[in-house]
Amino acid sequence: MIVAVALGLALLIQAFLVKPYRIPSESMVPTLEVGQRVLVNRVVYRLGDPGIGDIAVFHPPTGAASNECGAEHSLEQACPRPTSERSDVNFIKRVVAGPGDRLRIEDGRAIVNGKRAKEGFTRQCGGGEQCNLPEEIKIPEDHYFMMGDNRGASDDSRFWGPVPKDWIIGKSFATYWPPDRIGIF
Repeated sequence: MIVAVALGLALLIQAFLVKPYRIPSESMVPTLEVGQRVLVNRVVYRLGDPGIGDIAVFHPPTGAASNECGAEHSLEQACPRPTSERSDVNFIKRVVAGPGDRLRIEDGRAIVNGKRAKEGFTRQCGGGEQCNLPEEIKIPEDHYFMMGDNRGASDDSRFWGPVPKDWIIGKSFATYWPPDRIGIF
């Protein structure tokens, strides 16, 4: 009986409050390493909006698998809108801009509303077309622009557009594996 109650509580907590996720790729290096495990608060964005700098787990648009953008745009700008359907997979990235923000990318860094974002945690972009997107876009209402910290090795909103708020699962707030990287963000 005690085991059944404990199992039931664990499942309820995971379903509604806190869920563990494993980091599958190098897109968040150096902040999060491949295989590292994080805990995600599934309630926080139901009560408020994502903040710039938050590390969030979300469903990307279906176009993310093929870097498909949901709107025509210049090769000199990031994708301004996602495809209309969400994917069933989960991504983890950092929120770099929110609804109404104007954004462009310079040397892999987010320039939001004309100011370079303070992003000391990022890994350099390393060249390539995704590193410089000088034409500004405006983030649509209820959407958030997501980028990996490893700017040269991240498939993110630059390619497939901002993410609608209701596709965001939650905010990553702690890491619990491996033991030498345990901590709270």
